[in-house]
Amino acid sequence: MTTYAVSDTSALLGRSLKHITRSVDTIVTTAITPIAMMLLFVYVFGGAIKGSTGDENYVNYLLPGILLMAIASGIAYTALRLFNDMQGGIFERFQSMPIARSSVLWAHVLTSMVANAITVLIIIGVGLIMGFRSSAGPLAWLGVAGILALFTLALTWIAVAVGLTAKSVDGATGFSYPLIFLPFISSAFVPTDTMPGPVRAFAENQPVTSIVNTISALLAERPVDTADLVSALAWCTGILVVAYGGAMLAYRRRIS
Repeated sequence: MTTYAVSDTSALLGRSLKHITRSVDTIVTTAITPIAMMLLFVYVFGGAIKGSTGDENYVNYLLPGILLMAIASGIAYTALRLFNDMQGGIFERFQSMPIARSSVLWAHVLTSMVANAITVLIIIGVGLIMGFRSSAGPLAWLGVAGILALFTLALTWIAVAVGLTAKSVDGATGFSYPLIFLPFISSAFVPTDTMPGPVRAFAENQPVTSIVNTISALLAERPVDTADLVSALAWCTGILVVAYGGAMLAYRRRIS
């Protein structure tokens, strides 16, 4: 982005962040379901499940998948905010102003990054209270942050595309449900080798498993499996490229 676009994006980002500070319940609500799932699996199902994971501290095993679930839930609000802007006429008003056109979308994208980062920190904080512990050093944590940021960015552009094309509030938010469900058919809660054949094949070849495995290895300071790392980065980058292209196409059609 040019300096002009950056300044416009910064101004619109400030507007979006003010909306979040006035509606903190959005972030809290986004975090509540993943935290409730974490409490349920650790304190209700944990005793029966943790033996199959090989990790006595089940919250350590569970946390990466919970973080991805929270992000998948949080990006629905990006689509909703963009949809509301268009329905309220503010979107067209921005288009009539002498501002960089790209700044309107990037403000929503960066707002999503900030909001989801706060949600992730809240969940990690709750995880620490529940007994989550990590021996990871600064570089490993930086790697975890980078993967989560890339995952968030990829899903956020999906949300932007949906927000631009949705015809109703339900359509603007409902797309996130399959994304929230994906961690359940992955290595997020139990190892994939405990699953029946067809389910295992799907679980081992969908993006959440490789991302979870990579994050888990980084947090435990284990050697990261190269195949998992390459797969995680490839999935996130591929989704990002396709979603960005789709969002830009929908945006050009919207403003033409």
